[in-house]
Amino acid sequence: MRHTTKIALAAAVTVTALAAGGTAVAAAPASHSSTASASVSHASVSRAAVTRASLSRSQAVAIAKKRVPGAWVTEVEREWEHGHRTWKVELRKGHMEYEVYVAVATGRIVKFRAEHDD
Repeated sequence: MRHTTKIALAAAVTVTALAAGGTAVAAAPASHSSTASASVSHASVSRAAVTRASLSRSQAVAIAKKRVPGAWVTEVEREWEHGHRTWKVELRKGHMEYEVYVAVATGRIVKFRAEHDD
């Protein structure tokens, strides 16, 4: 594997890990210490790009409220759902409870649950 390919592969793995909400550590052979520093610089640039693209809590709440008009928010938390980092927004309307899982990376609803509250 060529030296530039290793750098590109390390950067791609780092970006994927950061986009998934985790942390990434760039590892390189001891003889290629410049590879590790190059990967770290790519990671810091990519992390900034991922952060700008992330969905905020208030944006997730707005998406959930659009899905269930007239409901009020009871709880909001970050979770993993169906392989996506999500905002889990819990809502109530009348005798119904709703859970809306909104993907942090895309703003797409990845799971929706509605239950009758007894």
